[in-house]
Order: sequence, then structure tokens, then C-alpha cells
Amino acid sequence: MAHTHHHPHLENVAEHQGIRRGAAFILGGLTSGHGVFHWFTQSFIVMLPEVRETFALTAVQIGAINSAREVVSGLVSLPGGVVTDMLRHHWGLVLAACMALFGLGWLIMGFSLIYPVLLLGMGVVAMSSSIWHLPAIAALSHHFSHRRGSALSFHGVGGNVGDVAGPLLTGFLLATFAWQGIIKIYAVIPLFLAFLVFWAFRDIGRSDDGQQNKVDLEAQIAETKRVLRIPKLWAIMLVAGLRGMAFISFLTFLPLYLTDELSLSAQSRGIHIALLTMVGILFTPVMGYLSDRIGRKMVLVPGMLLLSILTILLVPYGHGIGLIVILALLGTFLFSDQPILTAAALDIVGEGVAATTLGALSFSRFVLSAASPLIAGALYEANLDYIFYYTAGLFALATLILLMIPMPRTQEETEPG
Repeated sequence: MAHTHHHPHLENVAEHQGIRRGAAFILGGLTSGHGVFHWFTQSFIVMLPEVRETFALTAVQIGAINSAREVVSGLVSLPGGVVTDMLRHHWGLVLAACMALFGLGWLIMGFSLIYPVLLLGMGVVAMSSSIWHLPAIAALSHHFSHRRGSALSFHGVGGNVGDVAGPLLTGFLLATFAWQGIIKIYAVIPLFLAFLVFWAFRDIGRSDDGQQNKVDLEAQIAETKRVLRIPKLWAIMLVAGLRGMAFISFLTFLPLYLTDELSLSAQSRGIHIALLTMVGILFTPVMGYLSDRIGRKMVLVPGMLLLSILTILLVPYGHGIGLIVILALLGTFLFSDQPILTAAALDIVGEGVAATTLGALSFSRFVLSAASPLIAGALYEANLDYIFYYTAGLFALATLILLMIPMPRTQEETEPG
């Protein structure tokens, strides 16, 4: 008999769950879901000049829309992480609820007649999006513990595909429809997808050996405290925060810069923003794979430094062909550093507290980046170029801190045995 070494109860579990337990299915499904979140969020960024017109907003108020998103995301991610690790058996339900809430948030924005209602809708969107990432990434970290950088980068690519498809489609739709009309159409999609998500992932958090891993709150809080006492994790959280500040400011004001300074059409704006992420699709998995092979730091430090230099170059060369070249080069690293930073944090903490660690990481990132669009808005009103100096400075600071964090060279060194 060839398969005497199989565990009978494992086979039963596998038969019940069939296709839904396959690594490819889990990775593919979570990645596609991630794409939906990004498609919508990035589409909204392309619409910002139209939103500004509808509500007659200042640059600071435009910044405040993304600040609201960051604040809500930050507030829910820390407790969300702890709760996600506890609700491990119900991850499918959590993911489905997030998808449904996401659609609801966009509906609120689509029907908003006044600016505060728009902010409320953005809050609902941010909450669902932030919580979705926790069980999704924790599940991937668990199922692909030896190829964590690659799996998280692949998940990142799903987001990037959404980031490309969204702006391109939205740029063209804006020629025909009002931005709120487009959002109302979009909002229907996640409401339908919620059912599919529940079907696909209802077993995702159950352990493979059929044991019920019951998690008690006290143990979970003790673990969380242990994790938060690791100095190296704090350093990575700070880097993630600075990177988040730079990233959100840059993306919030790029569409306004393209409209105000370069007078680009909505379609052209969509294409430029899509270009940034299109390059990201190619490079994110490559960078993730490299970080698994040669070490996280060897990939992160040169990448962040490059981002800093390129952003400064936008001041003299940020138009015509120069703009296209710089955006393409920025795309090589602007999206790929986030999954690698996440993987670096998860390398440090080990199993069982993945979602908690992600929550802490997201929390620090959002706490720092929440004020960033407001600062950027004020700078933008003073002088368009200040945005680029500000972003470049943040990337440079993040690079300096990264240089000082000791990180193991390869995956083998991080895992005992």
C-alpha cells in the first residue's frame, strides 16, 4: 500500500472540503478579493478632482478624506487583530461580512449629498477593508510559512491588479458618467461577492489536524504583550509608518497635480495612475521572492532609497516623457515594499499571533499616516512641489532607520531547525 502514512481523519477533512483547501485556491481566492478592495479604492483616487468640484473642497479637505480612511483603519486594526486571532474558526464569516460592509460604504458615498456623509461612507469602507486584510494575511502566513514573502507579495499583486484596472476603467467611465453614478454601480459588486466569499472561505481558519484550537482571551492578550515588547518589531512598525505617510500623501495629490499642473483629462489621469501600479504588478512578486532568498533588508534599503531620489526628480522632470519614466520607475518599488515589511515583522514573531502582529503593524502605520494627507494638503496649497520634497524626505528617513535594524539574511536563519 502506497499511502499507509496518510492520516485517515485528515483524508476525511480533505474530502469534505475538497477544492477549497487547495493552496492555489486559497491564494487565488484571497488575492482576487484583495483586488476588489483595491480596484474601488484606487478608482476613488482618480475621481478626487471631480469630488473636489462637487463639494467645492480645499486641498486640506481632500486630504481629510484619506485621513479619515487612515484614522478608521488604524482604530479598528489593533483590536481587530486580537479579535481575528481569537475568531480563527469564523474567518470565513469575518471575510464575508467585510465584503458586504465594503459595498455598503460605497453606496453611502454614492448617495452622499454633503461632505460629512461622504466622510462617513469612507469610514465604513476603511473599516471593512482594514479588517479584511487581517484574517486574509494571517491565513496566508499560516498556509505558506516557508514562502511567506512570496505569498504576501502575490496577495499584494491582487491588490495591484485592482489598482490598475480601477483607474483605467474609471478614467474612461468619467467621460460619460458622474463620479457618484460610477460608485453606485460599483457598490453592487461586493454585495454580491459577500456570498461567494463565505462559501469559499468558511473553513479557512480551521486547523489542518482537525483539532479545535480554542483560544482564550487571557492567553491572547499575554501573547500580544509579548509581541509588543520586541524592540525590532517597533523599529519595523516605525518604518512602515513613515512609508505609509509618504505613500498616502503621494497618491492623494498625484491626481490633483496631474489635473491642476498638467491639465490632463480624466482618461489620461487614469492611465498615468494605472502605469504606476502596472509596473508594480511585475515587480512586487519579484521583490517578494528576492526578499525570501537574499533577505528582507537587502531588498528594502535600496528600494526605499530609490523612491526618495525618484520623488525629488519629479520636481524638475515631472511632465511629459519625464513624468512617464519616473512613474514607471516609482512603480517598481512603491507597492512591493509593504508586503516585504509585513513579512519581516512576521518573521520576528512566529505563529499564532500573526493577525495580532498585523493589527499592530497596521495600527502604527495608520497612526503615523493619518495626519499625512492633511499636512500634504497644506503643503499643496502653498506650492505643488512641496508635496514631492515632503514625500522624498519621509522615504529617506525610513531608509536610515531600516539601515539600523538587524535582520537575518535568509529565511533559513529565521526559522528554528
